[in-house]
Amino acid sequence: MKELIIATTNPGKLREIRELLKDLDVKITSLSDYPDAPKVEEDGKNFAQNALKKAATIALYTGKLTLGEDSGLEVKALGNKPGIYSARFAGNGATDKKNNAKLLRELRGVPLKKRGARYRCFAALVDGKRVIDVVSGSCAGLIALKGKGNNGFGYDPLFFIPRYNKTFGELDPDIKARISHRAKALNKVKKVLKKYILKSF
Repeated sequence: MKELIIATTNPGKLREIRELLKDLDVKITSLSDYPDAPKVEEDGKNFAQNALKKAATIALYTGKLTLGEDSGLEVKALGNKPGIYSARFAGNGATDKKNNAKLLRELRGVPLKKRGARYRCFAALVDGKRVIDVVSGSCAGLIALKGKGNNGFGYDPLFFIPRYNKTFGELDPDIKARISHRAKALNKVKKVLKKYILKSF
């Protein structure tokens, strides 16, 4: 069975990716299985560069098929911030709670209808020899006036989907697994992986 390393230490992200790729015939590992792997500094100018850097660094180190993923939240009223700084919006090592609190502070006084936002996800597949593909997905919504729900992670309690009248934090995980930015990107990853695995044998 082919091994696929997910270049992340984020348990929430890893859980979602495992779930979305569960029907593929691959053994999924992560950076926790490679404690000596080099630490990747996310210094790209956009999500795609960061995803590619993660995947390429770990693929070169291990010689194995690697998925690098970078995602975040863009809020229109804030000039698409936090963007690539989503995980450290409230400072390096910030918790989800602190990031969410900062986002609400920055949007204080902005009415719901002007709180348009989108989650974006870029995923890069690299093996020991080449870049296989870089794909993306996005999901549009609004930033709620206060956090609701305990599902998901990151900004999920604030990311409101009008069609369901719920935040990602309240949404049934099965629905999120169909409509989220990560789901859309990983559905594309699946197609690429299936072709790649067939060619490998």
